[in-house]
Amino acid sequence: MHDLFISYGRADEDIARLFASTLQAEGFAVWWDETLRSGDTYDEVIEKALRQAPAVVVLWSSTSVQSRWVRSEATIGDRHGALVPAMISPCERPIMFELTQTADLTGWNGDRSDPRWQAFVSDIREVVERRKSKDAADTEVIRPQATAHAPPPLPPREGVEGELPSLAVLPFKNRSGLEDDDVFAIGLVEDVIDAMSQAAELRVISSSAVARYRNGEIADIEAMARSLGVRYILEGNVRRRMKSLRVTAQLLDARTGTILWTQKFERPLDELAELEEELVLEVAAHLNSQVNRLEMERALKKPENLTAWELVTRAVANYRQITGETLLLALQDAQKAVEIAPSYGLAHAMLADANATIYMHASPDDPDAIEKINAEIGRALSLDPDNPMVLAHVAEAYNYIGQPEDALIYAQRALEKSPNFGLAHYNAGIAHALLHNADEALEQFDLEIFQAPGAHTQFATYVWKGSVHLRDGKLAEARRQYDRALRLNHTSAAAYLGLFLVDKHEGNHQQAAGNLAKMREHDPQVTLELLQLRLQRWFGKLEHCSQMCDWAQEHWEEAAG
Repeated sequence: MHDLFISYGRADEDIARLFASTLQAEGFAVWWDETLRSGDTYDEVIEKALRQAPAVVVLWSSTSVQSRWVRSEATIGDRHGALVPAMISPCERPIMFELTQTADLTGWNGDRSDPRWQAFVSDIREVVERRKSKDAADTEVIRPQATAHAPPPLPPREGVEGELPSLAVLPFKNRSGLEDDDVFAIGLVEDVIDAMSQAAELRVISSSAVARYRNGEIADIEAMARSLGVRYILEGNVRRRMKSLRVTAQLLDARTGTILWTQKFERPLDELAELEEELVLEVAAHLNSQVNRLEMERALKKPENLTAWELVTRAVANYRQITGETLLLALQDAQKAVEIAPSYGLAHAMLADANATIYMHASPDDPDAIEKINAEIGRALSLDPDNPMVLAHVAEAYNYIGQPEDALIYAQRALEKSPNFGLAHYNAGIAHALLHNADEALEQFDLEIFQAPGAHTQFATYVWKGSVHLRDGKLAEARRQYDRALRLNHTSAAAYLGLFLVDKHEGNHQQAAGNLAKMREHDPQVTLELLQLRLQRWFGKLEHCSQMCDWAQEHWEEAAG
């Protein structure tokens, strides 16, 4: 068993080796990734070593602070009370670690008599001894005296929570044959991995784990996927084409090698330096959207033995359709997820979200119902307060029970954790819309659309954009957004309702009645009273909200036939 785990940036490998050898000379059993054996599944081995280490030594430098993997390893070490950081070159540490006591070993050359080194070793020894003592106590204690009434321990339920889908990004091939494009291809993959790693719905393995596949063809995709432990593989190439650079990417099913998605991205060569970040974000956004869609389809098709993660994914796929039937299916899946994994924070967040969505669309005002949803939100946050998916679903639940100020807080927290998370942008937009912050709402909705291009759920985003323009009296723009929503989902009752309101504002009474009739056709369970309640919840702060309710009553019977 090792005493400590060393986390470092790849550019600092030489200094990390010096730290490892000198700490071994101090009597510590040291683990760092140079000790990986050929054939090990890299991510699994690294994660196991990290979580078992009594101390996690993080070497901060100007390069390691940019590494998502080093930041993640530091976060896990900090969470377990095992973090012992050291500064090895001048840098600004990640903000969450600025207040953590950090040894300054800038310029240290391996001298064990250096007072800075001796203090650092003392800190490590203290953490190792404390953690080992705690682990020993945890295994020794908690042996209750046997009594006639003591129930037998429950067997562990393995795999009930499930896990995020996993992705490996293989080194991109340089089809141009130019050395400069080799550098670009390597940098592009690193940047795509970093951008994808900021998505909340996907686990992306490190580039170091796939570096061995950089040269030569891969004969057996399935064997490679088993070795890496991933469900999806992204591969691609770069090629110069006249005055532009083309990047082609394709997503593979890791089990079969089947191509699931492919797309070309092209940028002018003379603008590539300025547009490279935009290109990376576009590749990552398309990829994340495709994986999300595939996971929803996979969960919906799976007949049994669903994990809590799969049930939550099914719930998301259903509830975003926003019909009476699909909302109930979403609620049922969320409840099942909580039943099989009671300590799974995301399941509780989804249950709160599903209940809140039903409340907003189909329930009369009920303080008791809101109190229960708030209690479910509290359970989710107490179980997993730093998970961006939990935070985003909590934000949605708050939006739908009429607490947009709280929703905005948690949507912003989700974006701090995962800046490219579309659902968090979506719910920040709804909160701003309900708070009548039009510009901020539209900005967040546009970011959501960019982060999940082509997602089938974005009809709801366009409906909300339409409502923002309707609030501002921009009727032509509101109509354009509602029409875009219907192009994505021609059964969207909310979009037809929006067109009804636009028509009434413009005095197109016959056309308005037709759109209200279509709304009733696609949402047959809605009553006049429920429709007026929805209008009050969506537009209640507007002076003419009561007029909207009167319009609904005026055309209700006419729209019935």
